[in-house]
Amino acid sequence: MVPIRFTVRVYGILVNRNREILLSKEKIGDFGFTKFPGGGLEFGEGPKDCLIREFKEETGLDIIISDHIYTSDFYIQSQIDPEEQVIGIYYKVEVPDVSQLDNISLESKEHHFGDQIIAIQHIWTSINAFEMNILTFEMDSRAMEFVIS
Repeated sequence: MVPIRFTVRVYGILVNRNREILLSKEKIGDFGFTKFPGGGLEFGEGPKDCLIREFKEETGLDIIISDHIYTSDFYIQSQIDPEEQVIGIYYKVEVPDVSQLDNISLESKEHHFGDQIIAIQHIWTSINAFEMNILTFEMDSRAMEFVIS
């Protein structure tokens, strides 16, 4: 199927003082996946505004966006909606107060995604022992290559 619309997704790569990276384990219906925190760009907002909003919604954190890491440069058909083509933008993010990181809930929570409910659980994973196969989407793996290189 050829997609009929684009979706731009913006993700943040947050590393704590233990050299662990924050990931989101999510489930929509029967489809489970692991990715970086972030989400879809809405009309009227820029990518950085989107990431700040998404991080606050998903983690409760106020973030500072530091560096652009990667923008997808290959064709990606959405695995969630086959009518969408996905473009991913990745930034390195930090928090103004590192003590906030202790407040991230690692418990599963539910959020609304259109008319569906998403279960989200955050996990910390060591960068030193990072295994690419933990990430579901190829564009996340490509972004991660820039982080560990």
